[in-house]
Amino acid sequence: MHQLDTDTICAIATPPGRSGVGIIRVSGALAQNIARDILGFAPTHRHAYYSKFLGIDRETIDQGIAIFFQQPNSFTGEDVLELHGHGGVYVLNALRDRVLSLGVRLARPGEFTERSFLNDKIDLVQAEAIADLIDANSEQAAKSAMRTLQGDFSRRINDIVEKLIATRVNIEAAIDFSDEDIDVLSDTKVKQALDQLLDELHETYTQAKQGALLKEGMNVVIAGKPNVGKSSLLNALSGLDSAIVTNVPGTTRDLLKEHITIDGMPIHMVDTAGLRSSDDVVEREGVKRAQAAIDQADQVLLVIDVSESEEDVENLLKSLGLLNDKSNSDRSILNRTTLIFNKIDLIPNNEAGIETIMVRGTELTIVKLSAKERMGLDLLKQHLKACIGYNSSEEGVFVARERHLVALRNAERLLKTAVNLINKLSPLELVAEELRIAQTELGTITGKFTSDDLLGEIFSSFCVGK
Repeated sequence: MHQLDTDTICAIATPPGRSGVGIIRVSGALAQNIARDILGFAPTHRHAYYSKFLGIDRETIDQGIAIFFQQPNSFTGEDVLELHGHGGVYVLNALRDRVLSLGVRLARPGEFTERSFLNDKIDLVQAEAIADLIDANSEQAAKSAMRTLQGDFSRRINDIVEKLIATRVNIEAAIDFSDEDIDVLSDTKVKQALDQLLDELHETYTQAKQGALLKEGMNVVIAGKPNVGKSSLLNALSGLDSAIVTNVPGTTRDLLKEHITIDGMPIHMVDTAGLRSSDDVVEREGVKRAQAAIDQADQVLLVIDVSESEEDVENLLKSLGLLNDKSNSDRSILNRTTLIFNKIDLIPNNEAGIETIMVRGTELTIVKLSAKERMGLDLLKQHLKACIGYNSSEEGVFVARERHLVALRNAERLLKTAVNLINKLSPLELVAEELRIAQTELGTITGKFTSDDLLGEIFSSFCVGK
């Protein structure tokens, strides 16, 4: 565990630039002494004071609201002083320099939240949720981050860990007190407990994945030949005229990015240069960047003029270089591609719709739409949500990160291995080890890396008569 730095720290807690209010935050043992120097008196815990902020020569630097929080009843668990003054750049810098002159150092990025974690005011998930709440760019993302900050995710993980410990106690007791004839393998309660834990882990993973989608969003690249309506599709989805639309091939030569939301899910849209051979140096560079964006995309929207024959789709994919990837993994380009048949408004009696075709053993979705006339866009939006498994109606979603998902997947895999070992009547030591590692994986989510005292758990849970 990282050791807590005992220095008193300070920082400007509001964004740089002019504003109505600016805040200086101080945390550490010197906070109350600093208050006496700058305010001229010792403030009382959790009382707001309207006061002058005094300089070294007792001149007034600014005046505003001062609040003192006495440890451990503060955000960081230390003495904390907040000075709420005017948000001018010079005034804030002068007040910060005054605090620094009193034996304080500048805080590192995130150090206030780090101290809160190290002082057990919040766990690691909640600490991350603070940053996620600040970065939230939709109502759903903000609500999910707040649920995590309030401990919803942590309580779910802690509940699973407690049940896992109870199961481990039974198994460890059978190992350490084998002369007591505790037959865990024939006791269905242990397996039933693990099956229940697997169900809870899967449910938690599902909700965490939704939260991760709300935080990270989905990277979608719009690709295709020149003049098939890629830029028109970007404009239609974003509701903005961000991309220049002309009949001149090669109008888009660089990556054009827009951020949109679909039912609260952030989507990072990238419009690319038309994929074709060209003697133009700039256009060739645009095509190179388009290919790189396609390689990194979660989903590729390959826009095709609806006048193209569906029978020629495979040849088209090949000509665009999208069949060069021989991989059958989820990250292969073909498995991440949706075909967009655009300009249906130019074909009589052609309606928006969605269907599938098989290309080289892979099922590809076709969405028929008109970007210009905004026909079929809802079908595309629903398809994008389905591609990544997003459910906007999911209640109680908490924000999560990729590391949380990895830990949950690892824990689930380890529990499944433990169940298989029990079914095969394998030595209990092997089962116990799988469960121990699973608990460690879950502990990485909340930051609880300390080992539990299993012996104490055993004596408190079992009357073994020894």
